[in-house]
Amino acid sequence: MAALRAAVLVLALLGLCPGPAAAAAPLVIWHGMGDSCCNPVSMGYIKKLVEKKIPGIYVLSLKIGSSLIQDMENSFFMNANEQVREVCRQLAQDPQLQRGYNAMGFSQGGQFLRAVAQRCPAPAMLSLISIGGQHQGVYGFPRCPGESSHLCDWIRKTLDLGAYSKAVQEHLVQAEYWHDPLKEEEYRKNSIFLADINQERGINETYKKNLMALKKFVMVKFLNDTMVDPPISEWFGFYKSGQAKETIPLQETSLYKEDRLGLQEMDKAGKLVFLGVQGDHLHFSEEWFDSTILPFLQ
Repeated sequence: MAALRAAVLVLALLGLCPGPAAAAAPLVIWHGMGDSCCNPVSMGYIKKLVEKKIPGIYVLSLKIGSSLIQDMENSFFMNANEQVREVCRQLAQDPQLQRGYNAMGFSQGGQFLRAVAQRCPAPAMLSLISIGGQHQGVYGFPRCPGESSHLCDWIRKTLDLGAYSKAVQEHLVQAEYWHDPLKEEEYRKNSIFLADINQERGINETYKKNLMALKKFVMVKFLNDTMVDPPISEWFGFYKSGQAKETIPLQETSLYKEDRLGLQEMDKAGKLVFLGVQGDHLHFSEEWFDSTILPFLQ
C-alpha cells in the first residue's frame, strides 16, 4: 500500500495522475429589451440550463434596478452608459468574478456587455458571446418582444421625431444605438453610446486594447430575424453608408479596414466566431444551445 501511494505521488508530481477537474469560469448574462434578469421563460431558464449542464458553475444574471419591473423598465429608459457603469460596479464588487468570467448577452445585452469589456477590464472578461446583439446598431424597429408593443409604438414615433436630439438620446435606450445610414455625420456627432464604443469619433486605444484581450468574441445571428433591422448588425455588418438597402459584412466596413477596434487583428487570430442559427430573434432550441454555445463555457 505504501508503495502504491508513493507511485501515485510520483505520477501526480509528473502531472500524469488525473486530479480534480478545473471549475468552469463564472458566467455573467445580460438580458435584452423588455426582459428581466430572472424571467423563468428567458434568463431564468438560461441560468438554470447552464447550471444543470455545467455543475458547480457560478451564473450571475444581471439586474438593473431594485425590482424585476424596474429592471425591465430600465431596458427601455435608463441611459445605456449609466447601465454599463452600474454593471461594472456590480462586477467589481462580486468576489466570485475576480479571477475572470465569461459573458453572454442577449439582443441589446450583447452590445452592452461589449461596452463592459471595452470600458471595465477588471475583473477580466475572458470570452464574450453575443446572441442577437446589434453591434452596428439598428435602423428600424419592426416589432417588440412580449407584451411591450404599446411601448414600441411610442418608441417608433419618438425615433422618427428626433433620434439624435439630446433629450431622446439621454432617456431612450433604443435611440442610443440608432444608426441612421442616411445621416452618418449626425449619428457620429450625437450618438452618446454606440458611436462611442464603435470608435466613430476617434480612437480610444484603451477600448481597443481591452476588447482585443478577449479570448473569443462569438457573434450569433438569427437567420430569420424580424426584429433587428438590419440582421447583419448581429455579425457587425451594416448598411452601406448613404442608403438603406444594400448591406455589407464587417470585413468591408471602415471600422474593420481601419481596425479601429482591433477586430481585423482578432479575426486574423481566430478570435472572432460568426454563428448562424435558423429562427426569429432569440428563437433557438435547447439542443442548439447545448451543442453550439455551451462548449465556449467549458
